[in-house]
Amino acid sequence: MHNYIINASIQIIPVVTDKHPYEWVDEAIAIIQASNVKYEVGAFSTVLEGTYEEVMKLIHDVNEFLYSRGCSEWISNLQIQIRSNGDITGAEKTDKFAVNN
Repeated sequence: MHNYIINASIQIIPVVTDKHPYEWVDEAIAIIQASNVKYEVGAFSTVLEGTYEEVMKLIHDVNEFLYSRGCSEWISNLQIQIRSNGDITGAEKTDKFAVNN
């Protein structure tokens, strides 16, 4: 795959009763925060921005972390946008909606 910037979103939905699902989500976000991938945490998902290799590795790392920590079941909802001939950034899609305070 190319080395252009891609966008992805990941939403983790724990299907658990051992602890509050937000606790699992917070731990998954900590993995994202520790990475070198640009991210933005939202109310329903976290947007990732980096090369294809970086983003896909991070998605793998989040799922591997949940597995290794004993999360019994979860859903990983993913959206990935790739442009063949250049970068695709979140700012390109959202800056026009920024609120000027």
